[in-house]
Amino acid sequence: MVKKRVYSTYAQEAAFLIGQQIKLARKNRKWSSANLAERAGITRETLQRIENGDMKPAIGLVFEVATIVGVPLFEQDNHHLSHNIELIQSKIQLLPQRVRNPKKVVDDGF
Repeated sequence: MVKKRVYSTYAQEAAFLIGQQIKLARKNRKWSSANLAERAGITRETLQRIENGDMKPAIGLVFEVATIVGVPLFEQDNHHLSHNIELIQSKIQLLPQRVRNPKKVVDDGF
C-alpha cells in the first residue's frame, strides 16, 4: 500500500504560483506547450503538470523550464544569487558536523 504524500498549503500554493508564472511567460512568448516541452526536453504532459502546480515533477525540471521562459527564481541578478549561495555555504560550514541529542541524566536516587 502506497501512502499519498501530503504537502502543506504553502508548498502547494508556491508550486501553483510558479506554474502559473511559467504558463504566462510561455504565452507571452507565443510558444505552444509542445514547443516549450521540446526545448526543455520533457513531455508535453510533464509541462502541463508543472504549469498546473503538480508536486510530482522534479524541482530541477521546474527550475529549468522557468529559466527557459525567463521566470526569475530567486533574484534577477545572477551575481546576487551567487553571493547568497556563498553566504549560506559559509554559515553551514560554521555549524557542527552533526547534531547530538543531549544526554539525559538519570536520577536513580530513591
